[in-house]
Amino acid sequence: MPLAACSVEDPLARQANAGDNKNYIAGDGSVTEYAPETRGEPVELAAELFDGTAEDSADWAGKVTVLNFWYAACAPCRLEAPALQSLSREFQDQAQFFGVNIRDEKPTAQAFERNFGVTYPSFADKDGDILLAMTRYVPPQAVPTTLVLDQQGRVAARILGVADKGTLKALIKDAVAE
Repeated sequence: MPLAACSVEDPLARQANAGDNKNYIAGDGSVTEYAPETRGEPVELAAELFDGTAEDSADWAGKVTVLNFWYAACAPCRLEAPALQSLSREFQDQAQFFGVNIRDEKPTAQAFERNFGVTYPSFADKDGDILLAMTRYVPPQAVPTTLVLDQQGRVAARILGVADKGTLKALIKDAVAE
């Protein structure tokens, strides 16, 4: 008896199978917003920034937090870096920004930050602990991915792929207004 198979057109799988050696799976820019009543538990995260500072998400209560997953050789990460930096300045009194570098050693990450004028800190996550921990809340699924956490530390929104500045600004404003 012949076997039948079902398939679903999956853009991420198509990218992975393309064999073009770009070394990342790009998101499609899709935005997912989570209504307050559907958000899960606050994100629990304790990790070290590249500068050696220990951060604990328990200290983030009362402030909107933006987490951006990136690495230096990621072309879409380079594209969105100026917008993220600009928004971090614009919302400096209402939201805090953190990068989560999933691949680079400290000198490479610092060179990227200098080249793109990024002044907000980044976590060193080459071992993948933060990325893995985030799958409890919402899977990042692509690099870059940007998460907006509400004032209670819960995931309010996710952008897979390049974060459009206007879209991210609106998501941050919504989270701040809650």
